[in-house]
Amino acid sequence: MKIAVLSDSHKKVDLTKEAIDFLKAKGAQYLIHAGDLCLRENLELLKSSSLPYVCVYGNNDNSLVHLSNEFKIENEPYYFKIEDIKFKLMHLPFYMTGDCDVVIFGHTHIFESEYKGNTLFLNPGEICAREKPLSECVLLEINPNEYIINYYSKNINEKEFLKKEIKYER
Repeated sequence: MKIAVLSDSHKKVDLTKEAIDFLKAKGAQYLIHAGDLCLRENLELLKSSSLPYVCVYGNNDNSLVHLSNEFKIENEPYYFKIEDIKFKLMHLPFYMTGDCDVVIFGHTHIFESEYKGNTLFLNPGEICAREKPLSECVLLEINPNEYIINYYSKNINEKEFLKKEIKYER
């Protein structure tokens, strides 16, 4: 299974669309956003992606509360399953316990990937290129015996995403 993982779009609708389209072209079957969507337009991109998606509120998403039913925005930490994998999704990294298979978080704008105690902890970095001139996203591939994290980053002044691959045995 391949899952597009995004966080911290903020007001960068064009970069959010570019990342979603790119990850779909790479075979994404699901879409997860770890908050700070900030704009209705970013939520519309999730909904129109034609991928099953889940997202949580970020600390900058107060203006989206009235859209929660229309776009299925969840409070953090949000637990869910895709196939047989248990996920915990949050924006703020406050619930960093290994009580599921995969913990996805955002907020720091820094890509992180660590596998400890049979739990994958993953922060896809930032879509918005606010902290650095990079727009970042992840394609998480889950196989029976491994996690493959395909970390993609793109300088906002260039056209191509660069790839870094990380593998963990499950």
